[in-house]
Amino acid sequence: MGITGAQALVRTLEEEQVEIIFGIPGGAVLPIYDALNETNIRHVLVRFEQAAVHAASGYARTTGKPGVCLATSGPGATNLVTGIAGAYMDSIPLVVLTGQVPTSMIGTDAFQEVDITGITFPITKHNYLVKDPNDLPRVVKEAFHIARTGRPGPVLIDIPKDVAAGICSRGAPERVELRGYKPTYKGHPNQIRNAARLMQEAERPVIFVGGGVISSGATEELRKLAETLSIPVATTLMGIGSFPENHPLSLGMLGLHGTAYANYAVTEADLLIALGVRFDDRVTGLVEKFAPRAKIIHLDIDPAEIGKNVEVNVPIVGDVKLVLQSILALVEEKKNEEWLAKINEWRERYPLEYGNKKETLRPQYVIEELGRLTDHQAIVTADVGQHQMWAAQFYKFARPGSFLTSGGLGAMGYGFPAAIGAQLGNPEALVIAVTGDGSFQMNMAEMATAMENNLPIKILLFNNSGLGMVRQLQHFYCERRYTAVEFTGNPDFVRLAECYGAAAYRIQSPEEVVPVLKEALNNDRLTLVECVIDRDEWVYPMVPSAKGLDEMIQYRDVEGKQNE
Repeated sequence: MGITGAQALVRTLEEEQVEIIFGIPGGAVLPIYDALNETNIRHVLVRFEQAAVHAASGYARTTGKPGVCLATSGPGATNLVTGIAGAYMDSIPLVVLTGQVPTSMIGTDAFQEVDITGITFPITKHNYLVKDPNDLPRVVKEAFHIARTGRPGPVLIDIPKDVAAGICSRGAPERVELRGYKPTYKGHPNQIRNAARLMQEAERPVIFVGGGVISSGATEELRKLAETLSIPVATTLMGIGSFPENHPLSLGMLGLHGTAYANYAVTEADLLIALGVRFDDRVTGLVEKFAPRAKIIHLDIDPAEIGKNVEVNVPIVGDVKLVLQSILALVEEKKNEEWLAKINEWRERYPLEYGNKKETLRPQYVIEELGRLTDHQAIVTADVGQHQMWAAQFYKFARPGSFLTSGGLGAMGYGFPAAIGAQLGNPEALVIAVTGDGSFQMNMAEMATAMENNLPIKILLFNNSGLGMVRQLQHFYCERRYTAVEFTGNPDFVRLAECYGAAAYRIQSPEEVVPVLKEALNNDRLTLVECVIDRDEWVYPMVPSAKGLDEMIQYRDVEGKQNE
């Protein structure tokens, strides 16, 4: 006598040590939800399926374990698509479970039928449509293996209702063996030697770090390499936290809104050591002008990324941590005093700046104070927009896994659900969701989820009554013709949060920042702090489209002159 497919699914999830599933039930997943009654796996009922996948992402990024979410067929499944695409672009390990109409009805346009495996084929690392209950344990085990190994990513399992309700008489295999799936972890010895030699010989080297360093757990090796060879470190948005930003060798973020000294350093470098990055266009600017004087070493576990966007001189396919360990064994201590002096000259001459308008509430100042009051130790999630860039620039992150945002896809609405996942995975941590009024309104109903689960998340909401980043783009590229970027129907966010039972504050002047933040950070409740800011607040530096990194617009070039 066997068990049902749904029961086999749940048992295999337990074997994979799943603690939390984020989801919403529906008709096609009734057997799975019924089977969840027989387990200690915690189910977190969200208000929108997109929030389930974002929360699973936040959980995965802060725990190192694959996040799991569950949705019914049709609209439940399609509502996951944005989060799946984001996880795919940011290399986040997820196992996504969707319900499907019974196998006999597939292809008939049945109620709530959608070809979710076809839809998600380009945005998953792998996906399955399970047609036999006996296959479920094997498929689930394979899915976790694929999601967490090699380059991490989302794997989707589509489960027809009759498969979940049918009888399963097989267990999961002890080991997963997938023909054709053999991630490469150790780099080629010759290329490792070439890389070590170039690093030792370079006079103006820069290390350029992406999220691959964090996912491989290579932050300690990164620090040793930088300190041994005295090489400054710049990060992508996804790489923030991989290298402490208060370290003298830190250059902060590179690219479109990166620091001026990082952008100048990469432009003048004779060697760029790219670790776990994919050379996103927001980092490179105009590719023809990116690191024009540098030889490039590119280390990544995904061979498809090597040479995709930028030509490289030394390609190394492998796990960043293992390869850096090999390189560290080959290099000797070196000082680059002249190069570091030049970088420090840029650092002092072109710092991140936002002026000194003391009478105005400046978002950059709020983020700086938030960093100081939390000793830069909080887990900060960010949505997408200007607030995301201010958080990335001014918080000064000190450890890996402390900054979560939708890096590749740039999905508004990510930050608050990701904070829910991060808080559930890290109950003792201080978790702060930095958001804007545009992004927050996409998933603000999840305040109910946070309240139900007693999550003391702090929401720092920058309200400029509009879509600030788009307005900034229209300012620079559309000759200040602003179209569809102003909100005239925003709710009273303080009263809205209070309706959900949360604590809430509003800040409108610089003098209120520190006392209100202190009060908000010291309570144990879901708390929203609304900061009312000027809609003409821009993010600087900014690299214009079709320009090189050293052709950025800085605050001093525009606002600074007006204030002189």
